[in-house]
Amino acid sequence: MEMNQVRYFLAVCEHRNFTHAASASNVSQPSLTAAIKKLEDEMGGALFIRDRAGCRLTPLGKLLQPRLQNIHSETVEAKAEAVRHVRLDRVPISIGLGETIGHKRISEVVERFRKRLPEAEIELIVAPADTLLAALREGQHDLVVTSTQVNSDLYRIDHLYREAYFVVVAKDHPMSDLGSVTLQTLAKTDLLDRPNCEMRDTLHGAFADNDHVLYAAYRSNRIEWLLELARKGSGAVILPATAIPNDPGLACLTIKDMDIARDVFALRFRHQATRPEATALLREFARG
Repeated sequence: MEMNQVRYFLAVCEHRNFTHAASASNVSQPSLTAAIKKLEDEMGGALFIRDRAGCRLTPLGKLLQPRLQNIHSETVEAKAEAVRHVRLDRVPISIGLGETIGHKRISEVVERFRKRLPEAEIELIVAPADTLLAALREGQHDLVVTSTQVNSDLYRIDHLYREAYFVVVAKDHPMSDLGSVTLQTLAKTDLLDRPNCEMRDTLHGAFADNDHVLYAAYRSNRIEWLLELARKGSGAVILPATAIPNDPGLACLTIKDMDIARDVFALRFRHQATRPEATALLREFARG
């Protein structure tokens, strides 16, 4: 079996049409058809049934599809690792970062670590929590930094830090000189909402318990957009401390009648050995 046969087979599975699959694979249809025929001969039977609508998998084709998909995925990943290894002369430490994790503390630790170990190379990947955890289990990340609660049977959990949340407004916002605000005051303020905020349910619950309702004038899953809107005076955004930039155009306020904070963890998959470089990086995190 040749890899181009696997590739063409998966292309036909995706497009359900030999002509479209050939075009997507940048190969002539006769070449693709010949490769599929050769694969069918090797597998001992037809893999596709052609009809007016295009083609569909035979029972044998359905049996082989997930196996050939795994072969293709492993090959692509192996090639990517090989290219990265040759180009960098080493495999970097890959850190998956939750979308809501502020960059300030992480970047300080990473920079200190590289001063201690100049030959180390770091890869920082920001993605949703589910995506990061799946990639961690597949060995694509050495560590995942998140505030998401996980099963300790699956993951090694190292507590990194605890941080408070603040209300962020423009320096010329009417609330900017208050220093702290109440839930009642916030309920009367246009808020800039983060649908992916891990404390969102807690916030809404606290407001509801006090007979208040949060009004979100804007919503975005990107902190930088909400900060820019705050700078423009569009409203207030509630953010964890490490996500708030050192910006003279912004003011940070505490919430008087609510203690809101989160814990941030570094996760490792228990069924994957930890590389020495990643262990050293964890020690650097422990230094604060």
